[in-house]
Amino acid sequence: TLGHRRLSIHDLTSAGSQPMHSFDGRYVIVFNGEIYNFKELRKELSGVNWRGHSDTEVMLAAFSLWGVSKALEKFNGMFAFALWDKKHQTLTLARDRFGEKPLYYYHQDGIFSFASEIKALEKDKDLILHIDRRSLTHQLESSYIPAPLSIYEGVNKVAPGNILVFSYKRGVVIAPFWELSSQINVCKKNMFTCENEAIEALEGELKKAVRLRMASDVPLGGFLSGGIDSSLVLALMQSQSNVPVNSFSIGFDVTGFNEAGYAKNVA
Repeated sequence: TLGHRRLSIHDLTSAGSQPMHSFDGRYVIVFNGEIYNFKELRKELSGVNWRGHSDTEVMLAAFSLWGVSKALEKFNGMFAFALWDKKHQTLTLARDRFGEKPLYYYHQDGIFSFASEIKALEKDKDLILHIDRRSLTHQLESSYIPAPLSIYEGVNKVAPGNILVFSYKRGVVIAPFWELSSQINVCKKNMFTCENEAIEALEGELKKAVRLRMASDVPLGGFLSGGIDSSLVLALMQSQSNVPVNSFSIGFDVTGFNEAGYAKNVA
């Protein structure tokens, strides 16, 4: 069973609803997140009879035409998805490179269940959930629980940059599709020769990243704290927009914590 509750960003029509079937009928997906470069990927995918213009439909077409591994290499985005393969009777779970979107699974006593939030698993009366004391220790020590652990025994997180394949015959198989250490080694072989070159490259990458995230079929804005990060993002948004960009801020009555004045200056 695949279930989904949608927050619509791209293609607000029923053509963007999930669970969604691939054009060839092989795959079914539920997907949380956003693939920022889906418009570019759509141009690379030929022979598809498109039903709508959502990033979910592009993901499915990429899986059908390129395979899951190659498609994941091309995706620029934040995502957690579950993909059912009717042909091979396998369920694939995958989480984006840095784990922006959460993804949990339970595999115990002949039961496999998954969700983007633990509270969904708590509603499943077939799951026997007990607090994991190791995880509780991590929470008290570090204020977070590292993957693959969760607060419950038997409930694990799919680690960032990992792909999990479940089948009735083989059970669960987990492998990384992206590793930060490998990327660092590649970049070390192509270092910048001067500071200005690095600055120009960084500005170009930041502009592109912001521009891709501004694609939306609904109104969007940015959170503005007045700090360096949010001020930079909002400035790059405005530099690439023909209309005033909406920003939202929170202020405090406590001296030393209130940054609303800086946010107002930036706005």
